[in-house]
Amino acid sequence: MRNALVKLCILGLVAISVTGMAADGNRPNIILCMADDLGWGCTGYNGNQVIKTPHLDQMAKEGVRFNRFYAAAPVCSPTRASCLTGRHPYRTGVFHANTGILRPEEITLAEILKPHGYAIGHFGKWHLGTFSATGKDANRGGEDHPELLNPPSEHGFDTYFSTESKVPTWDPMRVPKTFNDGASRKFGWRYIKDDQKAEAYGTYYWTPEGKASENLAGDDSRVIMDRAIPFIEGAARNKKPFLAIIWFHAPHLPCVAGPRYAEMYKDQDFKMQQYAGCITAIDDQMGRLRAKLKELGINDNTMLFFCSDNGPENGTPGDAGPYRARKRSLYEGGVRVPGLLIWPNKVKTPMVTDAPVVTSDYLPTVVDALGISMPGNMNTLDGTSMIPLLEGKTFTRPSPIGFVSSGQKTFNGRKYKLYVKGDKVELYDMEADPLEKTNVAAKYPEVVQQFQEGFEGWYASCEDSFEGKEYGTESLEKVKQKWPGSGKKGK
Repeated sequence: MRNALVKLCILGLVAISVTGMAADGNRPNIILCMADDLGWGCTGYNGNQVIKTPHLDQMAKEGVRFNRFYAAAPVCSPTRASCLTGRHPYRTGVFHANTGILRPEEITLAEILKPHGYAIGHFGKWHLGTFSATGKDANRGGEDHPELLNPPSEHGFDTYFSTESKVPTWDPMRVPKTFNDGASRKFGWRYIKDDQKAEAYGTYYWTPEGKASENLAGDDSRVIMDRAIPFIEGAARNKKPFLAIIWFHAPHLPCVAGPRYAEMYKDQDFKMQQYAGCITAIDDQMGRLRAKLKELGINDNTMLFFCSDNGPENGTPGDAGPYRARKRSLYEGGVRVPGLLIWPNKVKTPMVTDAPVVTSDYLPTVVDALGISMPGNMNTLDGTSMIPLLEGKTFTRPSPIGFVSSGQKTFNGRKYKLYVKGDKVELYDMEADPLEKTNVAAKYPEVVQQFQEGFEGWYASCEDSFEGKEYGTESLEKVKQKWPGSGKKGK
């Protein structure tokens, strides 16, 4: 109760400190779209010659194209926590996929915007807690772990249409009873023509009223957008600004392409048909979303972001571009992902930037765009506002971007990147060697020392945040979490 009262007081401070856009009524709408496991090289605008992404390519031509856009983690759940809090996920206790929850004491972007009259909705993959403490659902939902019950409504969202974790990318509630021709429950299968040969996949879409039961067949990205668009229409009709979080499942396994999408890639092998098909399906929905914003007359005043939560999964046709490694790695291929922004009122000329930005930057960027103050006792942020960058001004991060995952540690600056795993210490010149081919640690020991000291100070502050220096340990103890290391949960 004490935490809830403190949080209410903190958020109240936001509502009485309004300037700029929020004061003159020109509050931008915010849409944060994210694909799941989409590699840097999986889009046409980044050079893919097979996968068709015409709508994303058009966004890259018209808006901001971030060449060094980073997911805060090389796996799913932690990156999602960073998007909503502006903090590195190690502060929040979301160390890895299916680990911890977005703790109730965290102050989210949704909660900051709510006092300013924003309509707030979440659509798609949540992966920051479960939706049911009875019955089995997805990876963790059910009576075995009631402490993990943590829907978006606990974090400032007015409405949601969401799943706990992954679903098939076509007919998201169904799976074949048998597999053949290279198909598998893990990777994916050809779309199911005969429903009698299918069975329940074992997951659900949830709304504040409970399990969804209608309009769940066909393309999963379309199923998600079918809920997001009415939410946006309602906000526009009521002349309310809105925050829409649209987190697609594709191309996370299992990948299934619908008939039209499979036909587009009929000359490719089975895996590429399914993989490329579900990415093009996302692209279609991004085009549909942009067309709707224009139809409603709100396109110019809408910040529309698109990114991925991490690099491509191993064993898939996913493409990290020229970058090293893939999902689960803190080398570039695991965390450097497609990053785009369309915001005509602010970005009137197309822009391509090599400045390093990260999903933790969303929250401070939006707060800066509204011209509002952070809550008086806001938790420590790791993100930096991108507004100076968008305005063509000098954009300098106060420190390199810190990353931690599964024993890997990196400190990633504009020029140098430190990578540490166990006794391995590597330093890369990201301007001269973005592909991380030449370790220059021996050549620049002073840079290594500087980065190591900077990282350790930042890492210690993350541990302090997690272990209660900001808001106590009540939820930490409830979820039975400990700081990663020595075999503790979360590593």
